Amino acid sequence: MGFCIDPIEKKPLNHFLPGSSILSFGTAGCNLGCKFCQNWDMSKARKIDRLTETASPERIARAAREAGYKSVAFTYNEPIIFAEFAIDAARACREQGISTVAVTAGYISEAARGDFFGAMDAANVDLKAFTDDFYRDLCGAELQPILDTLRYLVHETDVWVEVTTLLIPGRNDSPEEIDRLSHWFVTELGPEVPLHFSAFHPDFKLTNLPRTPASTCKRAREQAKAHGIQHVYSGNISDAASQSTYCPSCGQMVIERNWYVLGSYRLEGNRCAHCGAEIAGRFSDRGAEGWGGRRQRWVID
Repeated sequence: MGFCIDPIEKKPLNHFLPGSSILSFGTAGCNLGCKFCQNWDMSKARKIDRLTETASPERIARAAREAGYKSVAFTYNEPIIFAEFAIDAARACREQGISTVAVTAGYISEAARGDFFGAMDAANVDLKAFTDDFYRDLCGAELQPILDTLRYLVHETDVWVEVTTLLIPGRNDSPEEIDRLSHWFVTELGPEVPLHFSAFHPDFKLTNLPRTPASTCKRAREQAKAHGIQHVYSGNISDAASQSTYCPSCGQMVIERNWYVLGSYRLEGNRCAHCGAEIAGRFSDRGAEGWGGRRQRWVID
């Protein structure tokens, strides 16, 4: 397994323990075949001997507690494919008072959803596009199971949910598709679920396309906000304004972000320090660790 300590905003999660560090790990393989995979060296690996380290679920939980990390993320590749281990590790973490996060494509059957997500405290789900053609041609999958997973998480669990869409030029970034996605999102999931639009960079089998312009991320963000989604973020671009969190009631900035580094923090618990309105999320005293944007490899003894 590969282990790193990341800022939790890198998952990306902006409303779950902001400013904290998270012990992140993954294995190898994936149940999708995305031609644009941004982490293909791990997710497309086929042999378990690629993994650099091993640890038991209990050792992972103890390591996180002993080092003072508030959460553990199952990430880098699809955690659903090592669901049994992830569930055991999540249960061990809960016994140590550590939260767990699944970074997932959400491609899981109805029968398996309860056990897997029942062990998790938060999830970032990739909604890779909003057409069946995209999922079939570029992912080897289907759209509907992901929509079903998102509805299930938001309406039938206590898991904190944020959603990420990687915008790929000419493939899923049209204004029409963003409008359809945003309408479904606010209607089916509600206005308080955070949505992240991230910029694509050429990778794996889709190196013939250009990087996503920052203007595309900003335009998609404005479209989603126009549909009533309260918290919409831009990722993989340099734009602190679209990475920061704003109170949906008074419009004031409550968490300033520049990439993964937090600046001004104007929340009191889960309420806006300006007007007192409640902000959706799972917040705690941020910045106690002073972790910032660092990324550090971690070796479990």
